Amino acid sequence: MESESFAFGPYKIDPKEVFYSTQSSYAMVNLRPLLPGHVLVCPRRDVKRFIDLTADETSDLWLTAQKIGRQLESYHKASSLTLTIQDGPQAGQTVPHVHIHILPRKVGDFENNDEIYDAIDVKEKELKEKLDLDKERKDRSMEEMVEEAAQYRKLFI
Repeated sequence: MESESFAFGPYKIDPKEVFYSTQSSYAMVNLRPLLPGHVLVCPRRDVKRFIDLTADETSDLWLTAQKIGRQLESYHKASSLTLTIQDGPQAGQTVPHVHIHILPRKVGDFENNDEIYDAIDVKEKELKEKLDLDKERKDRSMEEMVEEAAQYRKLFI
């Protein structure tokens, strides 16, 4: 994976942040995770909207999300998963590239279960502000993300 290149909309992704890939999709750690194990699964092709994916890309994206989710749920000793897509600006999508959020869930991680969607929305807006205005940020360091990706990579060997 180290020699491969990955893009997330207009952003170049360091291959060290990617912990799983197929011919059509890849999984990467999240710059601003809401919960431990919050990762993103993306198509390799630069596709802005879900409806623009081919049938093969759609299948591969969801099969990849299923595989990633299964392993991360176990790894984080979670009991459930939230998988979500924000498809378009009015849905809260801030990076114009299809991506599935995968969040391993545990009892009590949010007081009200559906608060997770509001939290994702807030994080996406914070990311947009960071990307647009380069405001002071609470991003994780590259070292933290590389270490997490290395741990997750071992799950798929």
